[in-house]
Amino acid sequence: MAIIDVWAQHPTLRMLEHDMFDSLRRWGAPLPSEQPPVAATLAAMDAGGVDLALISAWYGPEGTLISNDDVAGFVAESDGRLVGVASVDLRNPMAAVRELRRAVTVSGMKALRIVPWLWGLPPNDRRYYPLYAECVELGIPFCTQVGHTGPLRTSETGRPIPYLDDVALEFPELTIVAGHIGYPWTAEMIALATKYPNVYIDTSAYTVRRYPPELVAYLKAHGRGKVMFGTNFPMIAPQHALAALDDLGLDDETRELFLAGTARRVFGLD
Repeated sequence: MAIIDVWAQHPTLRMLEHDMFDSLRRWGAPLPSEQPPVAATLAAMDAGGVDLALISAWYGPEGTLISNDDVAGFVAESDGRLVGVASVDLRNPMAAVRELRRAVTVSGMKALRIVPWLWGLPPNDRRYYPLYAECVELGIPFCTQVGHTGPLRTSETGRPIPYLDDVALEFPELTIVAGHIGYPWTAEMIALATKYPNVYIDTSAYTVRRYPPELVAYLKAHGRGKVMFGTNFPMIAPQHALAALDDLGLDDETRELFLAGTARRVFGLD
């Protein structure tokens, strides 16, 4: 059975060395201290049985940690195993729209990802709105983070309600993929995914053993086809993220949708 990881990064050294990730080093595996080759990411995917990973650029107010061109280069080295996800600088909306358009139409990126805690701006801030309109025009999903923030930054921007609720209500044509489950507001995130046809959840930043019970219940019932697998690699390796998958008790159809089928449809990976 194929596995697609919908939230990963092939990191640059400047990302790995940033002090905002110090809190993650306390409980996760040690992050590399030098620029890892693409082969290292592919090897980690192989160890976890992951066939395809969506890797994202990272832009923040302190600078570019992984550029769209970096991502395009990593994808080109991957023999089709990596798929690019764009990011942009929110401070200049028109430049951001043009960069998103370039990343998709020239470099083949399959989505836009913006991490709200990096900017201190919730997703209903006006600076996002031109990008939502462009995502709709380009036919790509908008990916974002929900739930508390692991790095030492505010968690307020990760509240699903009211912030993401506003976006889904005002942009009904926009496909939204909310990464990191939404804990401790998991019930709110499930409510939004239930309420809006185009809102999805991914499990990145959590191992299977740490999925909240309400998410597992949702995945096995009316949330079939609404939850996708993600790792947040390199913070969590695929093999570690997927350990105990069998313990979830998913039937074959639900398991296939969770691991790959929904991602193929949402991100247009066919």
